[in-house]
Amino acid sequence: MSSPLIQVRELSVAFQDGKTSGRKSGPPGRTTVVKRVSFDIKAGETLALVGESGSGKSVCALSIMRLLPYPHASHPSGAIYYRDENLLDTDEQRMRQLRGDRIGIIFQEPMTSLNPLHNIERQIGEILLLHKGLSGAQARERTLELLELVGLQDPEKRLRSYPHELSGGQRQRVMIAMALANDPELLIADEPTTALDVTIQAQILELLRELQQKLGMAILLITHDLNIVRRYAHHVCVMCHGKLVEQNDTAKLFAAPQHAYTQSLLAAEPAGAPLPLKDDRTLLETKDLKVWFPIRKGLLRRTVDHIRAVDGVDIQLRPGETLGVVGESGSGKTTLGMAILRLQQSRGEIHFDSQPLNGLSQKQVKPLRRRMQVVFQDPYGSLSPRMSIAECIAEGLEIHQVGEPADREQMIIEALNEVGIDPAVRHRYPHEFSGGQRQRVAIARALVLKPELIILDEPTSALDRTIQKQIIELLRNLQQKYNLSYLFISHDLAVVKALSHSLLVMRHGEVIEQGDAERIFSAPQHPYTRKLLEAAFQ
Repeated sequence: MSSPLIQVRELSVAFQDGKTSGRKSGPPGRTTVVKRVSFDIKAGETLALVGESGSGKSVCALSIMRLLPYPHASHPSGAIYYRDENLLDTDEQRMRQLRGDRIGIIFQEPMTSLNPLHNIERQIGEILLLHKGLSGAQARERTLELLELVGLQDPEKRLRSYPHELSGGQRQRVMIAMALANDPELLIADEPTTALDVTIQAQILELLRELQQKLGMAILLITHDLNIVRRYAHHVCVMCHGKLVEQNDTAKLFAAPQHAYTQSLLAAEPAGAPLPLKDDRTLLETKDLKVWFPIRKGLLRRTVDHIRAVDGVDIQLRPGETLGVVGESGSGKTTLGMAILRLQQSRGEIHFDSQPLNGLSQKQVKPLRRRMQVVFQDPYGSLSPRMSIAECIAEGLEIHQVGEPADREQMIIEALNEVGIDPAVRHRYPHEFSGGQRQRVAIARALVLKPELIILDEPTSALDRTIQKQIIELLRNLQQKYNLSYLFISHDLAVVKALSHSLLVMRHGEVIEQGDAERIFSAPQHPYTRKLLEAAFQ
């Protein structure tokens, strides 16, 4: 039997606290984030590293590539063998030969990994020049071959495109093309589908599986999505707080997890059903709502057509009801939410508690904003880094002049208690909290104004499954306590299913199916809805 392609033995990783000393091992005062981890990656197989954020998954992968910030990072113990060559003892010149050639990597966020100043042809061509010496027509031919291999449509037209001109799925395909440029033996895929819609996610993962079979490469898959692991991995390693707590063949691990942490991970799938409704009134209603963006051309910039971001949407939302809005990126989900809040110009009718909003000025809408709040996808981007979380939550109270200044502190404390954050930490800043904690702060900021409607725009997409489950339970409890209405925008259909009473499926700005959520999940009528559900629950 042949030896594994990669052998990780007793690997530890430490980061030096404070300033670096310039020495590789560093002085005392280190934080060890990976603790004596061992695993093998076999040629032609997929090994999945799973665990919550901060468990050490990505640090292990970056150790294989020797991409950690040395000398700030160090390895108190261990070895990483690539075909019997210890990568931790290899000089930098040899590592440059291996990186991008024998070992490729796909990062989580291609928009920040691709160079915004270079077009696609130049970025892939750079790798071919460095490792294969290809340039000119040869490099162009190989680049086109790679883009066709990863299924990018109209590859010749895309050669001169820049990253910002591509969709998330297209950028991820370009990243895969770059990683595969030199036919690597190992491909490290670090959360390659986290920010993608379920249909694009399925396409990318099927593509990786096809390429693996075609090229015979090994894949190290780092993810917190256990559905992906179940479908695509041969072997699973579970990490918790820097330690490897369990590893096994995928089927065996999912059938009979041994460690308590693995059991808790597998039990963290979104579950439950929406709460029964108590009120038949209509809180929010739209009729023929449209958001069209003009396409202007020519010297006089005349309008020649429109992008129909939202095209004739009718919805009704009752008190205490959750309306799930699903669809791929660019389908108009977020634009619909912003139009309802009057943060985006629109045509058609919007009624909130029987009051028409579409004819009101921003000044007239302002008093109603207290009753309609929003929680954005990325709390780190929506919370000011210069304000403590208490100041972030207090901002709405001050704008709407809710309560006396002396009473606001108590309101902040109550809101933080509601979302499960210790009020004693309210004077800390957003960067001092985890992703799940920041999302709770964002919910507290919306909740402190006692709204009747909260628009939740992808509030759980970047969170681990265990944290997602906590946020879902929190939202359900708050809804039950305050009879809140939610407009829940998401591409994660498992989360939508756990919360939603009714469902709205959007594509290219239009509603292609809507109605009772349970009915649509059990018997979807439109082929596109069936395609979404198959990609999410296969």
